[in-house]
Amino acid sequence: MSAIEELRKATMAQAQGAMALQLAFVGVANGLLEALAERAEEPAGLARRLSLDEGYVTRWCEAAYAFGYLDPSGARYALTDLGRAFLPGAPETLMPFAIQSVLGAHMAERAAGLMRTGERPGESVLAERATILPWFGPMLEATFGPLFDREILPGVPAFAEAAARGGAVLDLGCGNGWYLCRVVSRFPALRGVGLDGFEENVRQATERARREGVGDRLAFQTGDIYTHAPLEPVALVAMNRALHHVWDQRGRVFRLLREALQPGGVAVIWEPAWPADVTRLRDPRARVLAVQNLSEHVQGNHFLQPSEIEAAFAQVGMTARTQLFGGGLEAIVVATRPE
Repeated sequence: MSAIEELRKATMAQAQGAMALQLAFVGVANGLLEALAERAEEPAGLARRLSLDEGYVTRWCEAAYAFGYLDPSGARYALTDLGRAFLPGAPETLMPFAIQSVLGAHMAERAAGLMRTGERPGESVLAERATILPWFGPMLEATFGPLFDREILPGVPAFAEAAARGGAVLDLGCGNGWYLCRVVSRFPALRGVGLDGFEENVRQATERARREGVGDRLAFQTGDIYTHAPLEPVALVAMNRALHHVWDQRGRVFRLLREALQPGGVAVIWEPAWPADVTRLRDPRARVLAVQNLSEHVQGNHFLQPSEIEAAFAQVGMTARTQLFGGGLEAIVVATRPE
């Protein structure tokens, strides 16, 4: 086989992988996979059960069979093990890959057009596709929740120290509330407030807290960090992969972080760790950061090096220390307000 034939074969495999993930997205976004997990069904019955168009459901079932998500059972289709792996509630679900495949395609299309003008429209691009936005929070939770549970929550002393002091946690850019729910579930002495700019995220977070039995200790609000005034100084203020979204206003942001904290309180900032050495991006584990950083540029942002965050804390009189997790790709920067 010639070199170009080898390249063509490899590229075709990549293209079919993208197609497979796009099909999984359709199945996740419309509840098709979850419905078929309950029972095998003919396309017409599946369409009626989910109030979807029969023609679309039929064509999706055929394509999902072609890529191994479904197997025929007479006239019905049944979910395969591969299909079950994409169920949102499955252990170590593959759902984030499906969501990211479509979100990434959307952001790539926007970048291709905006590259001609230099326009950077901001976070509003995340809401341009109605089927994507409701899955943005669950995608991040499924991607980073296990790392948080396994390494970060037990490995960062600031959480236990804040719990020992008691008081409140303020989560700025709380998304669907998964981070704050995990913190207060682990440490019953803590209560919290989550703030987010998307109403859909706040709705999901509020429902999640109620469902997990911590709704009496949590409140979620729509708003932005510049106008939010905590009712009291907090023991811990968190920003979970959100700081780079407001980095252009970092002087103002870091003053607000300090002012929100009680003396001795801690700020816990979680950010992707942008490498100082660009050659690190060739690492298969790191190359995703490079593509995501293009998406961040569309939104008017860019990923940060931990040293930049530490320096910004120093500007407001707070000493910061960085811990790296996830093979060095995830940075937790902790800074304490002086007593």
